[in-house]
Amino acid sequence: MTLAVSETVRALGNRSEEMIRALAEITETEGQITRLFLSPEHKRAAALVSDWMEQAGLTVSHDAIGTVCGILPANRSSSNKTLLIGSHIDTVINAGAYDGPFGVVAGILAVSEIQKRGIELPFALEVLAFGDEEGVRFPSTLLSSSAVAGVAKPEDLEATDADGIRLCDALKDFGGDPAATAKAARDPDSVLGYLEVHIEQGPVLEAERLSVGIVTSIAGANRYRVTLSGMAGHAGTVPMHLRSDALVGAAELICAINQIAHEANDHGVVATVGELSVEPGAVNVIPAEVVLSLDLRAATDEPRHEAARAIKQAADKIAAKHGLSVGFEQYHEVSTCLCADRFQNTAEKAIKSLGLRPLRLMSGAGHDGQAMSQLTDIGMMFVRCQGGISHNPLEYVEPHDMGLAVEALVRWIETIAEEERAKS
Repeated sequence: MTLAVSETVRALGNRSEEMIRALAEITETEGQITRLFLSPEHKRAAALVSDWMEQAGLTVSHDAIGTVCGILPANRSSSNKTLLIGSHIDTVINAGAYDGPFGVVAGILAVSEIQKRGIELPFALEVLAFGDEEGVRFPSTLLSSSAVAGVAKPEDLEATDADGIRLCDALKDFGGDPAATAKAARDPDSVLGYLEVHIEQGPVLEAERLSVGIVTSIAGANRYRVTLSGMAGHAGTVPMHLRSDALVGAAELICAINQIAHEANDHGVVATVGELSVEPGAVNVIPAEVVLSLDLRAATDEPRHEAARAIKQAADKIAAKHGLSVGFEQYHEVSTCLCADRFQNTAEKAIKSLGLRPLRLMSGAGHDGQAMSQLTDIGMMFVRCQGGISHNPLEYVEPHDMGLAVEALVRWIETIAEEERAKS
């Protein structure tokens, strides 16, 4: 890497860190980073991203579902294709600063560099800042990118959050238009592809001592709301053998879920119970109902489906043992998503041009690319994160690695442009 490139990487990394820190200050809870979909904090973050896009020379708009869209027209007026670049600016509760926002920052900085260097492209560029990748506030996930992809469902807008606020009402307060969300959909014939830069959220790149990597596929995922119902009773008067304790059943089911995932580990199956609510929730009352979440993922689809079947069978046995009823409500499913060979190959050329070793790896985490794959071919690039830690305040990416990722994205776009010119 030449001295000039090293200086550029350093500058891009420092600017990335400044922008990431500015977004991190927009939070619902002081001392944490919490920025949920359609919240006042999400709206403030969208406004800041809009400002950055305008400063980078993009024409900015907000679609009906709240996605921030920044467009750089093609150098050739005859081109009718657009290369989309995006990620999300919502977070989990008590999040890290980089998951999602860095992809948006990288896109903005890459477009700015392309203009600064006078790079001509035979297609338009559009940077997208989505808002519902994490699926924390509402029982919807990837709604923003699904709307752009044209696969969002009208009933998704009727979902409610923990406070009983309907998504469509929150969208109106945000400044969106529930009646116009279908207009967010892009014409597949107008889209060249979708690129996303994201922190790895895992330890592979760090173990390989690499700053960036090429994503081959995104693991499929199912999410369920599982309800176990028993009978409330006095904690002191109902004998143990006569109880229908929903929490005892839930505890056994959680252990069974863990065991089933361990047994299917060769297929990349992972299962997580991250939410638990107990009713009536009193110290001297036997729990009558427990609702728990189940997040189930795998490298390919069939092992995930097989694990789901095994978990449901285990739940039925546990329910019968404790005199409970059990129900599974699936509210999210995405199939395993493959990244396009052409984008993997062009990413490899870009990374090699920086003198780096190109490594291909899969993603166990979900991304907006899964929704966007229903619109167009997708490509993803991973960036090393310290300790592989994510969804955690300890999440950290070195500025140098961010700078390299932005430079790699610029060269990735350039390489795609060269291939497109060769076709014409």
